Amino acid sequence: MTDAPNPFEMMMRQAQEMARAINPALESFSPKGFEKLWPTMPREFMELSFGRGLSKEGLDAKTRLLLTLAGLTMLGAQSDTQIRLTVRHALEAGATRDEIAETIAQMAMFAGIPSMTRAMGFAREVMDEADEKGSEK
Repeated sequence: MTDAPNPFEMMMRQAQEMARAINPALESFSPKGFEKLWPTMPREFMELSFGRGLSKEGLDAKTRLLLTLAGLTMLGAQSDTQIRLTVRHALEAGATRDEIAETIAQMAMFAGIPSMTRAMGFAREVMDEADEKGSEK
């Protein structure tokens, strides 16, 4: 008796074959590599677009990004790319590492420790990259 093929494995195999046929470079595609193509917006642009440019009395870009980070953590920290991009932009908007860590840590009360730990890991990756780039200059 043979085991029936796993439909998920068949679907993944078909997707890989299609990617190879369309563009052989897609076979080794990595979402993390794609993430590096997204530039970090300058602080002034973020403030104009997402900060007090929208509402003079509203939240600044840094606060909005910290709230976004809290929300992404609350969702179970499943969106690793979005968390890393948000941390990168929050740093650019003037958030300190302590503010980022505190924002994520606060979410442990609402989202649980596993979500907090996962989000903190993604944030730490970005901060470590920033440290490496800082030492290169």
